[in-house]
Amino acid sequence: MAEIAGIDAAASVNRRVAFLYWVRRTHGWFGLWGALFGLLLGTSGVWLNHRAQLKLELPAQKIANAQLPVPDPAPKTAQEMAAWLQQVLKMDRPANTVRVERARPLPWVERSAGERGAGERGGERGRDRAGQPSAERPAGGERPPGERPMQQPERWIVNFGGPNHVVQAEYWVGNRSLSMRTTDNGFIATLTNLHKGVGMPVPWILLVDTIAGSLIFLSLSGAMLWWMTNRRRRLGLAILGVSVTVTVGLALWSLQS
Repeated sequence: MAEIAGIDAAASVNRRVAFLYWVRRTHGWFGLWGALFGLLLGTSGVWLNHRAQLKLELPAQKIANAQLPVPDPAPKTAQEMAAWLQQVLKMDRPANTVRVERARPLPWVERSAGERGAGERGGERGRDRAGQPSAERPAGGERPPGERPMQQPERWIVNFGGPNHVVQAEYWVGNRSLSMRTTDNGFIATLTNLHKGVGMPVPWILLVDTIAGSLIFLSLSGAMLWWMTNRRRRLGLAILGVSVTVTVGLALWSLQS
């Protein structure tokens, strides 16, 4: 019986050692896969994290604005406009994004209507602070019953380029021209765009997803390796608890502020 118990204990130790060896080896391979991307994302992440507080500007960033006349007749859809722009601008790739903002009432018309509605609900319409009747609204200030409010036309926004060179075209439906904004980025600005995936194709986004998955595995396997190879577990649990408390506390404080 003692020999059988000894064999079982030895087998259990061997399985534990084999599992520990596999985790350590896989941890190293995952770290090697994400080493370059970790350096890239870490450098750009530090810049993005501090740009608001330290007011860091993106260096070597050149911006140019221009107007481009649209053909007659103008493209009927945003996708047709994107195809026409690709041909005119001689872009080697289709547009990265095509965004359409539907027509809606003008913002100041909506705000004026809201203010009038609030005055009517409060029972204060037509009276000043002293309770006396106020001056009459000019005849042009009221909209005749049944008339639709002034509409802001539909807007199309088309983006071309990659992380180092971005072209954004903005077109208000009905205009005879569109506005173009061309941005040439320097090294740091290009890194930040790579970090955010600006102007990057789907394969790049999926590649960054693999790096995110690697970071998740490295976190879990690192904690597992520490637990299996370090006997000072109380100290480690204390450090983990402090880290979690600080992280959650800062997150809640940021949400409430």
